[in-house]
Amino acid sequence: MKLSGKLRSKKMKQIELSVLKRDIDEVIQFLGRLALLHLSLEGDTPDDRSLDNGVYRQIQESLDKLAKAASWLDLVLPSEPEESSSLPGEAETLLMEKIISVISSLNNQERDCREERRKVEETLNEAKAFSNLNAAFSDLDQLSYLTLRVGRLDSRRQEELRRNLTEHALIIPLDPVDSGGSAGGRILAAASRKGRFALDSELRKMEFVPIDIPENYKGIPTELLEGLEDRLKKADADLEDIGNRRKLLGEEYGAALKSLAASYLMAAIVEQLKRRLVSTENIYLLSGWVPAERVNAMVEDLEKLTEGRIAVWTYDPEELEKVKGGKEKVPAYMNHGAFVKGFEGIVFTYGAPLYGTIDPTPLVALSFCMLFGIMFGDLGQGMVLFLLGILTGKRGPSFLSRFGRYSVPLMAVGVASMIMGLLTGSFFTNEAVLEGPTRAITSLIFGRPMDRILTIMPLAELGGSVSRLFYFFGFTVSIGVLLNSAGLIVNIINQTVLKKYEKAFFSKTGLPGIMLFWYAIFIAVRFALSMLRPGAAAFNFTWIDMAGLILPILMIFLGPAIWRLISGERPVFTEGFMTFIMEGFVEILDTVSGLVSNTVSFLRVGAFALSHAVLAYIVFRFSEEVSAVPVGTVFSILILIFGNTIIILLEGLIVAIQVVRLQYYEFFSKFFTETGVEFNPFRFRRS
Repeated sequence: MKLSGKLRSKKMKQIELSVLKRDIDEVIQFLGRLALLHLSLEGDTPDDRSLDNGVYRQIQESLDKLAKAASWLDLVLPSEPEESSSLPGEAETLLMEKIISVISSLNNQERDCREERRKVEETLNEAKAFSNLNAAFSDLDQLSYLTLRVGRLDSRRQEELRRNLTEHALIIPLDPVDSGGSAGGRILAAASRKGRFALDSELRKMEFVPIDIPENYKGIPTELLEGLEDRLKKADADLEDIGNRRKLLGEEYGAALKSLAASYLMAAIVEQLKRRLVSTENIYLLSGWVPAERVNAMVEDLEKLTEGRIAVWTYDPEELEKVKGGKEKVPAYMNHGAFVKGFEGIVFTYGAPLYGTIDPTPLVALSFCMLFGIMFGDLGQGMVLFLLGILTGKRGPSFLSRFGRYSVPLMAVGVASMIMGLLTGSFFTNEAVLEGPTRAITSLIFGRPMDRILTIMPLAELGGSVSRLFYFFGFTVSIGVLLNSAGLIVNIINQTVLKKYEKAFFSKTGLPGIMLFWYAIFIAVRFALSMLRPGAAAFNFTWIDMAGLILPILMIFLGPAIWRLISGERPVFTEGFMTFIMEGFVEILDTVSGLVSNTVSFLRVGAFALSHAVLAYIVFRFSEEVSAVPVGTVFSILILIFGNTIIILLEGLIVAIQVVRLQYYEFFSKFFTETGVEFNPFRFRRS
């Protein structure tokens, strides 16, 4: 049986590429950008330990350096290669080293400045603590945790002293260097008690000349405190200057850092893939699946890229023993338009269709929108969902881009809800806004004005009734009949395509299942018409009805035995005759109960549509009643806003869950007896 390409996955071919070592990086780069080769690889993705080679280590080291630099500049690097990324070469390596060097230098300056500031602040706080102490300055050296030395030191040697005492003391100039540059300057040297001896030792080497503090001087000299405060202010100014320079570096090198990170990410992916390929000293072998219609163009591009230094073999799935033996499944590639593609997630979350079978995604897209619209019918609320779909799309705000996969489904169900809202005359739960337009439209179409085309609420004041409600529930059950039938038809076709004829013609989800289902529905419709139509003939259950039910039941009951007879398999009763009888009865009970429950389950569509209408009616009536009290208009508007928000958020989510449930349990269960492999081509970008 040949199916249209629009109804099933694209025809695939396996392609094998023999690539020279000199060309492998460029070939992988080409394939990653093309995103059309579903690789056939054995084993799991290698971890970093299995990639412990010089090239990969260098790539990871480069990525680590870039990450640290970007973190210091408060930049966010990409998590995957960009569209324009290419493998890094010598130019990229030199650029990275230059940028890292500049950033590291400023980073070190900031670190040294912060450390010096910390020491100055600690010294100042300690000095302030003893500034008013009624004790001689010479005695503070014995009381304080600090060791303070005040004196003169040649300004040209102060920097050397600071370097020598980096870990032990803080050197603070107390006056500027003389214009000649050779005169000594006053300094304050402060160290902890543990650093006291190192400080004194270095000061002696540097020809430090102490300044005598009067013996009767109490506390700490004011000029020393002022010197410390000036030094602290200078450290703050230096940090602020470094911060400004860091911001400028971010603006200057931000784009380059992101581009470099993307390139090295691509290089890491290439190295990871190379480790998983079959290879010799000079040749790599790539194997995978490509849509048949794209194979020739891909091969031509690869030959141009490698200047003919490549060997290519292609195979149809039917030629491969591993496919015929079931050891490998051909990936299913669905080439959908924007609307249908938005609903792929529902299908592939359940499972991928088998290669060559019917693609259920178009049916899912249509039925999902229809069911959602019936249960969530409101013109205004549908407009909100439609607007959310636009905002989460490519042209919406960037902060909503992470919800982009919901854009098309939101717009689609929004339109469906708007259509149902027009039929029921509901606009943000208001039942009066659409009465005028509806009366005009119905007068034009039906020849008589109607306040609303469809009434779900069984209230006389709204033109509804219990009988109309029952008709509506009957309509939702008929949708269930159509969807269940579609699932059975899909299964029969799929099993025929896969040459599994027993499941196609002798199972409960095959031909006898659909025959039993349709004839039971036929009997139910005849019975309903005889009860509802005045003067109609009484319903009679004839021998034809009995045959119409018994024949498919016998096909299901005896199916395994009949198939073994036809196919020549023996014994006919594999587990014995009594076991066969018991299994047959269980299968019949399961079939009947399943068909009934799967059909009746669609009553929930009507139930949720009714609950939505009731909730909207309550919100609208409550807002009307409140509007009569003083300042009631404000409260009425608030109630409408709050009520519609609750309906959109809470009931919208519940309805979506119910629709997904109906798809999974009532539709997919008919034919998703075996899942395939989703087409997942090698690519650098996943988003």
